Amino acid sequence: MTDVESLSGLAAVSRETRERLETYQALLVKWQASINLVAPSTVDTAWERHFADSAQLLAHAPDDIKLWLDVGSGAGFPGLVMGIMMMETHPGVEVVLIESDTRKCAFLQTVIAQTKAPVRVLPMRVEKAAESVVEKVGGYPDVISARAVAPLPKLLEMIAPFWSQDSTGLFMKGRDVVLELTEAAKCWTIKASQAPSITAGDGVILKLEELARVRAERAN
Repeated sequence: MTDVESLSGLAAVSRETRERLETYQALLVKWQASINLVAPSTVDTAWERHFADSAQLLAHAPDDIKLWLDVGSGAGFPGLVMGIMMMETHPGVEVVLIESDTRKCAFLQTVIAQTKAPVRVLPMRVEKAAESVVEKVGGYPDVISARAVAPLPKLLEMIAPFWSQDSTGLFMKGRDVVLELTEAAKCWTIKASQAPSITAGDGVILKLEELARVRAERAN
C-alpha cells in the first residue's frame, strides 16, 4: 500500500492529521467488508484513489473558509477528508456532509467520532436539505464540493439553493467535462475554470465562481 507521505496533496500534512487520516483509512477497510463504501477494486489503492484525490481540492479553495458543504458525500470523499485536513489550517471551520444512505451515514459518524473532525452529517437527500438552507446547513457555504455525484446540469440544480455570490464550487469531473459544460450552459450562466487532477489522468477539478439561471426566454 502506498505511503501517505509520498502522495501529492498529503505529503505536507502534520503527524496529527496523518494519524487521523490513517484512522479513517482503517475504518474504511473495516466497514468495506460489510458495506460497499467504495469500488472494491480501489480499496488497496485508497490513499491515492480517494484520500489524495480528495486532498488536492484544498489547494483550489479560497483562504477564508468557515462553512464547507459536500453533497452526495458517500464514504466522505472529498468532504470528510477536507474536514480532517482543515482542523489545523482553518480553525473554526465546519464541514457539512449531505448523504441519504443511512449505512454510509453511520460510517461517516464513526469516523467523525474517532477523529474529532469538525464535520456534521445530514442524513437526507440534497433536495430535502435545500428546503431550509439556513436551518439545516447553517447558512450559505463558502465552498460546495461534489465528487462523482451527477452530470453537471443535474449537479447545478442540486446545489443552486445553497449557492450565494460568495460561494465557490469545487467539482471533480472526468473526460466528459466539456460536454457537461456545454449542456449546463443551456440553463445556466457559468463562470468556471479547470485544473488537471494530480491523481486521475483524465480527471479535472472544475472551479465554479459564478452561477445564475438563464432567463426563460433565452432558454427557449
